[in-house]
Amino acid sequence: MINIISGIRKRIKIDVPQTSVRPTSAKKRESIFSIINSYENKKNFKVYKKLNVLDLFAGSGSLGLEAISRGANFVYFYENNIDTIKYLENNCLKICKNSNYQIIKKNILKNKFNDINKQISLVFIDPPYKINPFEEILINIYKSKILTKNALIVLECSIKTEIKLPSYFFCIKIRKYRKTKIFFLIS
Repeated sequence: MINIISGIRKRIKIDVPQTSVRPTSAKKRESIFSIINSYENKKNFKVYKKLNVLDLFAGSGSLGLEAISRGANFVYFYENNIDTIKYLENNCLKICKNSNYQIIKKNILKNKFNDINKQISLVFIDPPYKINPFEEILINIYKSKILTKNALIVLECSIKTEIKLPSYFFCIKIRKYRKTKIFFLIS
């Protein structure tokens, strides 16, 4: 189990499957949301408060659920592992209201985001470290036209992963944590 670290659902525990997921640690989540807050203050632009979030490779949902606790309006969770979805569904029931999330049970690698009908201001992309789907996913997100102006995209990957960014995204920050790199992009 891990805890929601801030917001209206602070300290509520969410369940994490013992296999098939690698949840983002509390330290990394705190750092991610601190950087998001800094970006908001610098740009005078709200990234997730009362706005919509896309959590890809959601796993237990820790990033999207943290955003809900901190004031996000709605989160789309993409997850296609049947066993993991059970945990995600239970965690959403603990943290979310029924009307402010949707779990989409599809393979994100082949997705064109036709299920998204809200403008997205924050995207989390945190796939298993053994794959590198970032360029394809970023292209599909861009082509879908679901992003708000100045949307923020947070990518988490292995420290060894090389990411080729499409030209329509700009990297504003990279953080390294032992085996992990986290990229912060704007559209």
